[in-house]
Amino acid sequence: MTQRDITFVADFLTEHFNEAPELYNRKGKYFNVERVGQYLKDEDDDLVSPPNTEGNQWFNFLKDSTHLKESPLLFPYYPEKSLHFVKRQMEGVIDQCLQKPADVIGKSVRQAACMSLYKISQSEDSTPQLFKLPFLWNDKTSNLHYVLFTMLENSISKIHILRRHTDTSRSVSNGILAVEFGNFLNNSINESSDSRCYSCLDAHFYDDETVTVVLKESVQQEGKERVLAQLPLS
Repeated sequence: MTQRDITFVADFLTEHFNEAPELYNRKGKYFNVERVGQYLKDEDDDLVSPPNTEGNQWFNFLKDSTHLKESPLLFPYYPEKSLHFVKRQMEGVIDQCLQKPADVIGKSVRQAACMSLYKISQSEDSTPQLFKLPFLWNDKTSNLHYVLFTMLENSISKIHILRRHTDTSRSVSNGILAVEFGNFLNNSINESSDSRCYSCLDAHFYDDETVTVVLKESVQQEGKERVLAQLPLS
């Protein structure tokens, strides 16, 4: 902390934490801490010590502005209320703003297709996480939606690509396919090894035509290879 910081804190303590004999008969602490704590109380009562807004540049600016003074875009200010009160007011306004879009969007959503990716036993207590790395991409040029994901069980060396047309009435060829990495890098890294196998750590679209993947060598040993690969969608 700088000396200026220490002076600021000392001045704050001197001003707000002096003993206040006139408060001794009141219930609670005998120190003038209400100026801080009053803002944090979760209640609708008015503040004990409202802030002094005289000389505040923002309030002066609003006061002198004919257009902004009554603007519905500005959230109203409650100088007599705590932050909890203002927070509840703001949450109410936000919920009201979002309710109509939520209703409209919710009614417009419908299932375009259903694909069975895997099956699990109904008797299992806990469902294993088999779906990983979902990454979405929208190709606006071709009007296509893409989803990249991997399946954890027996296909850790595969990455799946789901493709759908933005127009749900239209279909595309190869709607879903899997790319298996396996040991395709043997020739470039170690020609004498036939056991080198790779799994996908992460995958994202680089652009509309390219997918970037981070591969990890699957053998159980230290110093595993990490490979950053760019794969053309074609």
